[in-house]
Formats: sequence, structure tokens, C-alpha cells
Amino acid sequence: MIVNISEAKTNLSKLIDRAFMGEEVIIAKNNLPLVDLIPHKPKGKRKLGTLAGKFTVPDDFLEEDPDINAMFYGDDG
Repeated sequence: MIVNISEAKTNLSKLIDRAFMGEEVIIAKNNLPLVDLIPHKPKGKRKLGTLAGKFTVPDDFLEEDPDINAMFYGDDG
């Protein structure tokens, strides 16, 4: 089914339902097809731990940097 943008704005929830149920829905502008309305498909599960053993946190990670503190708070001295 091809619908123009103005009709799609008016009936968006119905068009979403139809696309979700498998019907081909194309949104057009001046009868020129622009986009297909399709159901979302997850790209797959995220794999955790892919950087395990490839990155080490520096020992001074939580220590404050005097130069950065000076930028935020100004020089006290």
C-alpha cells in the first residue's frame, strides 16, 4: 500500500499496525515513494566482555589533575 505523507500523518498508528502485521507500507510525497514503513528488528544481543584483558585502568585514574582543577576552579596560588 502506498500512502502520501498527509494521509500517513492522519493514520500513522493504523499504518504501524498494518506494517507490524506484515503488510508493505510505503510513504510517498506527491506520489513519489520515499520510505518503507517496516517493523523494527533487533540487531542481536550485545556481547559483554569483549574488551576483557585488552584494557587496563591506570593506577592514577581517580587522582585529581592540578591543570584540570585550575581550568574549572581557577588558580588559588
